[in-house]
Amino acid sequence: MNRMDYFLLPWYKKLWHKAGTGLLSFFKSIAAFFAAIPRNAAKSAKAIGRGIAWLFVTFFKGGLRTKLSYVIMGAGNLFRGQIIKGLLFLAAEVGFVLFIVFFGWEYIKKLPTLGTIQRGWYYDEELGIDVLIENGDNSMLILLYGILSCAAVFAFAALWAMNIRSAALAEKTAKLGKKLPSFKDECRELFDGGFHKTLLFLPAFGIVVFTVIPLIYMIALAFTNYDRNHQVPANLFTWVGLDNFKTILGTGSMLGETFWHVLGWTLVWAVFATFLNYFLGIALALLINRKGVRFKGFFRTLFVLAIAVPQFVSLLVMKNILAEAGPLNVLLMEWGLIAQPLPFFTDPTWARVTVILVNLWIGIPYTMLITSGILLNIPADLYEAARIDGAPPRVIFRKITMPYVLYVTAPYLITQFIGNINSFNVIYFLTEGAPATLDYYQAGKTDLLVTWLYKLTVDSRDYSLASVIGILVFVICSAISLITFKRTKSYSGEAM
Repeated sequence: MNRMDYFLLPWYKKLWHKAGTGLLSFFKSIAAFFAAIPRNAAKSAKAIGRGIAWLFVTFFKGGLRTKLSYVIMGAGNLFRGQIIKGLLFLAAEVGFVLFIVFFGWEYIKKLPTLGTIQRGWYYDEELGIDVLIENGDNSMLILLYGILSCAAVFAFAALWAMNIRSAALAEKTAKLGKKLPSFKDECRELFDGGFHKTLLFLPAFGIVVFTVIPLIYMIALAFTNYDRNHQVPANLFTWVGLDNFKTILGTGSMLGETFWHVLGWTLVWAVFATFLNYFLGIALALLINRKGVRFKGFFRTLFVLAIAVPQFVSLLVMKNILAEAGPLNVLLMEWGLIAQPLPFFTDPTWARVTVILVNLWIGIPYTMLITSGILLNIPADLYEAARIDGAPPRVIFRKITMPYVLYVTAPYLITQFIGNINSFNVIYFLTEGAPATLDYYQAGKTDLLVTWLYKLTVDSRDYSLASVIGILVFVICSAISLITFKRTKSYSGEAM
């Protein structure tokens, strides 16, 4: 369809065409996203291969002191006068060996089984009596310490490669007849030209220790049978491969049915909670910023009060107001408007609509504040030129105001959508997932994936299932974020 044919279409067909084109483009982006994963994996493999090849080349072309650094870390620096640097490398090697020998190897070798000796009473055939085994294996500690030990191995491998690189650089510098930098010179460089490395080290280290390693542990749990029937330390759990994913993603079990229903409601909630707050917030900002509206600051302050109060306080207050015996139902019944309490939280449809509407109360002011700042920065010349050309207000809004606002707020809109997928407070404080149903496994009709995950973890202790859901939520959120953000003008840097 060319541009002229599109303009000749009636408005509803234009809308249908845009929706179809948008969906097709979105699915193409999803396909391209997943198609890029093997390519990126291949690039990573090539980079690792180049690094291994460099190690071999350096070994065969390097001198004796460089070759010795492959076995004794720091040797290439020690024997060239860089004493402190060499001793630090050597101390790291000694510390790593002691760690592996006296602690790490014990857990690494048990990782394939996650323990074989279970605590409890066992019949000893030689003694002819039951014997209590108190010092059995603990699968959770084996998995945790095993992952930490593997992380230490990877960290040591990186440090070992740095040692080789340092030895090769020292050899090259010595061959050129230049003076090797002292430890003091290298420390001074870390606070001068390499200051960015110094500043980034602690945050990067914190991310690895407090984010990456816990994530790896959580992901590993998804491939085990760590649930209510395999609680430590009394019981052991073991690896089950992809069985948990097959169960949750399938439709032949209650778990699978629960996942797909909860996922559907989660996406519906995220769409309504995001776009209603966004467009109504824009409408409120336009209304307040209209010429002729007085006390603009007062109205902005009034709506900001809705977000100035802590969110959980507002939600608990609304929960009490809308309760079956709450003030709203009692007041309506006293006025004779209803014969029985409205089922705000007891009927599935009412409960879902209620949480969406209550979310407007705490969500619209955020968009209103952001949009107000954007509207004040739109050049007045654009509006003046449009009015001179005879553009009506709706055309001005569609061609100037909305593109400008969307250009600036596109990252915020995507962030809000992902945040609503993971919205815990609104659902938990208002309904706690209610109304309950026997059709779902440990979930209610208003539960989102994140609140269902919480219940599986805290209430039923199905940690492996909760880990699977966490991984699936991460995949969904990351795919949506990357695909949509790359398609925005904010990412490409294009002007309106």
